[in-house]
Amino acid sequence: MIDYWLLGPIEARDNGRAVDIGGPKQRALLTILLLSANEPVSRDVLVDRLWGECPPAGAQHTLEVYISRLRKALESAAGSQVVLTRPGSYLLRAPGERIDVGRFECLAGQGRRALAAHAPVRAAEDLREALALWRGAPLADVGDEPFAQAEIARLNELRAGVIEDRIEADLALGRHEDVVGELEALIAAQPLRERPYQHLMLALYRCGRQAEALAVYQSARRVLVDDLGIEPGPGLKRIERAILEQDVSLDPPAPRPALLASAPAVGERPPQGAVTRRRRMLAAAGAVLTVILALLTGGSSGPRGSTASLTAGPDTVGVIDGSRDLLSEVVTGDGRPGWGSSVNWCRA
Repeated sequence: MIDYWLLGPIEARDNGRAVDIGGPKQRALLTILLLSANEPVSRDVLVDRLWGECPPAGAQHTLEVYISRLRKALESAAGSQVVLTRPGSYLLRAPGERIDVGRFECLAGQGRRALAAHAPVRAAEDLREALALWRGAPLADVGDEPFAQAEIARLNELRAGVIEDRIEADLALGRHEDVVGELEALIAAQPLRERPYQHLMLALYRCGRQAEALAVYQSARRVLVDDLGIEPGPGLKRIERAILEQDVSLDPPAPRPALLASAPAVGERPPQGAVTRRRRMLAAAGAVLTVILALLTGGSSGPRGSTASLTAGPDTVGVIDGSRDLLSEVVTGDGRPGWGSSVNWCRA
């Protein structure tokens, strides 16, 4: 099965091996067919998108030649029909998951839904995976072609939104220090997008840089007023007000304890080693509790002054006088100490 790559240079790969799809016009033809994958594209539309208003003489025949070459390259690699002829049109058959644009849109949607469901860990994973599909400018080999402009703009807008979603997930995970530099670069590249300003203000505030966070608001307001003649939107105004009031809703999320992070999920059995260690700890705690209870409940003991006659027998606790290294007391209780031996020792 062939994989197609449009988020960067145009490529077709068969099990990771590049397929030779020919020169610029055949790459453009493949791109046009992929952007309408599994749907017929008429011959007239293909001619118009390949040559614009000035097609060469015999453009229909030239199109047939390009189709034939593309079909041969793809189908020899796939071992099955890929480019199909329909009445007055052509169709390229490709599952959506085999086109990087389709995978990107699917992962972006999953990440956005996870973010809305307050699952930032899953959201960050899906959104990072989506962004990792990008290898450069979208449709890089046909970036100057008129037919590609609308799709390039759409894909760039989608990517910008996914980056902002991923940063929001990172902020929800307490990674505010990690995103400050990235947000500053995003704002420098696209100064009219308000959401990065909001994220940067929040990140700086959580880093203890309240004055800088408020300066970001003033900078955003100047750009919006000077370039567009509009005031900042409700989101920017709301976060400025919250910073001035030091609203607790801006505080970073509480760190998750390591013990909770390592605990097994509900319904999941802990590892065998963990069970063994837990049992040993419980046994030790039980033994210590037995000794304490024996002492507090008045278990029988010999007099401290007559240590020579004392003997620690089964099911007893021997108390040693540390200054003389002598047995000074024997405590007996109602139960076994539980240490795996019938006699236990402690130093007085």
